[in-house]
Amino acid sequence: MIMEKIPYVQSAAVGIFVKAGSADETEKNNGISHYIEHMLFKGTESRTARQIAEEVDRIGGNINAFTSKEATCYYIKTLDSNLKKACDILIDMFLHSRFDEAEMEKEKLVILEEMKMSEDQPDELVHDMLSELIFRNTPLEKQIIGTRQSLCSIGRQDILSYIGQEYVRDSIVVSIAGNFDEEEMYRYFEGRLSELAAGKETKAAAVCAYRPGYALKVKDVEQTHICMGLPGVSLKDDEMYYAMSLLNNVMGGTMSSRLFQNIREEKGLAYSVYSAATSHTNAGAFYIYAGINSAKVEEAIEGIACELRLLAEQGISEEELSVAKEQTKSSYIFGQESANGRMFSNGKNTLLLNEVRQPQRVLRDIDAVTMETVARAADKISDLSRYCVAVVSNRDWDIEAIMKRQCER
Repeated sequence: MIMEKIPYVQSAAVGIFVKAGSADETEKNNGISHYIEHMLFKGTESRTARQIAEEVDRIGGNINAFTSKEATCYYIKTLDSNLKKACDILIDMFLHSRFDEAEMEKEKLVILEEMKMSEDQPDELVHDMLSELIFRNTPLEKQIIGTRQSLCSIGRQDILSYIGQEYVRDSIVVSIAGNFDEEEMYRYFEGRLSELAAGKETKAAAVCAYRPGYALKVKDVEQTHICMGLPGVSLKDDEMYYAMSLLNNVMGGTMSSRLFQNIREEKGLAYSVYSAATSHTNAGAFYIYAGINSAKVEEAIEGIACELRLLAEQGISEEELSVAKEQTKSSYIFGQESANGRMFSNGKNTLLLNEVRQPQRVLRDIDAVTMETVARAADKISDLSRYCVAVVSNRDWDIEAIMKRQCER
């Protein structure tokens, strides 16, 4: 349990984090973590789904949940005076959900609609396609929502077995942040999860040789959506983690970034163009996204390739690094200036890294990044030949041939 008191606010946020996500699933039960997340809102032994919603509204709270590759989180933010009532609701959902079979079948229909919605949003679809390419043959390859086939095959006993296996005490962190009585919350949660199993077997991290891949989906869309990426930096790699964050800021993290200025402002090829660095416990990815006119696909890839070649040849400047540090620090601080932000940050870091990264340390680590460290991060992402490419377009492109032409320049 991790608690952080913020005495100058009048709110509090509580989250229950579970170290179970799509990376813990099999091909057969892919999507079960996300399915369970949905089902915890569908009624407990003492509350119906409607009563859960009404009780949260009654205390002026906001309740939600999310599933990621490596974790699931259930949380409520409310007024500080109603924190204990929020905890009562959350714990009831977490420990006493009924998993009624009729409700399960209805929720499958909801998730199937969620799948359709994602497929109808090409910018989301292309990111999912790229993730499968980068993490091919590893647990991170699997999609969080699962597949139609895997979802439809999951039954009530599958859910109960998975919860018994994955929802164990050493894989759960309760995170609270805001204005509250720490001793009262400690007493409240003491022994509260004792009915759960103590632990589970540690899974060996999968090791698989990376190789670039290409994926194309032809759909009736107005734009072509391109997503290019390759392996990045893990959460555990402290030094390179911050260097990659800063390099991402320079390349495509802001309106003054290189990719934004080149692809959008100078060439007018895209409305949306950016880069991002994502990190998991033992792996990560760097990717570049652009939504462009379908007649300009090769021109856009050429523009991205030019920026990567420039990075390889010249690196970044001291001025760019300085600006990136200020941008990254401000984004981090903005995210920490709420009870929700602190609760999420503390819960995630404790669950995945078994530590809390204090703001002073994070800011210090960002400032400590050197030009030499950024140059090593640049070496990881500047070779165009190592990129996977996913495309959603209304035309049938030979993406591999386009990439080969750019790599030969």
